[in-house]
Amino acid sequence: METIRQYFPYLTDRQIEQFEQLGSLYKDWNEKVNLISRKDLDHFYERHVLHSLAIAKIYSFEKKDSVMDLGCGGGFPGIPLSILFPETQFLMVDSIGKKINVVKDVINQLGLTNAEAKWSRAEEVEGNFDIVVTRAVAQLDKLFGWTRKKTKHIIALKGGDLTYEISAVSNIKKQLTIHPIKDIFEGEFFETKVVLDIKLA
Repeated sequence: METIRQYFPYLTDRQIEQFEQLGSLYKDWNEKVNLISRKDLDHFYERHVLHSLAIAKIYSFEKKDSVMDLGCGGGFPGIPLSILFPETQFLMVDSIGKKINVVKDVINQLGLTNAEAKWSRAEEVEGNFDIVVTRAVAQLDKLFGWTRKKTKHIIALKGGDLTYEISAVSNIKKQLTIHPIKDIFEGEFFETKVVLDIKLA
């Protein structure tokens, strides 16, 4: 939690309280539903919360923005981002019902009025969004297929060698900016992690 405050020194008391609650909420839920590996749970704030917030270092969400977290799993990156941007509306979507139940409870426990969770496949969600955010959900070609009619802006947390994945999508290089997270946050965990900022024509 101290690392979160170090990188985001402007947090309000309410936001600090909400971020502090996350650790115990996910620890309790993880005993009922296997969301996070034990190893990752020991590094929860770095590997889940701070990792999610890397998006906020390359894009500042506005009040008018509507955001879908596609394949949110247990609520990442959507939950940390909805805490950080309380005036932006977030919809967290996942096809696994037990994960959405966790996200709904966390939203409720934190009192987040700008976030909701929906049990659905991404392609079945109605409406358009200013931005779609994701974390390690699928390769880019599949991601584009699911979202091409829903948004013109995708921000994806990815890791590893993305050479083949990027080359498999035609004309993406003109629309893609790669932000290495090691340039944003310190720590070995972030060495191979990136934020992909994709603006579609």
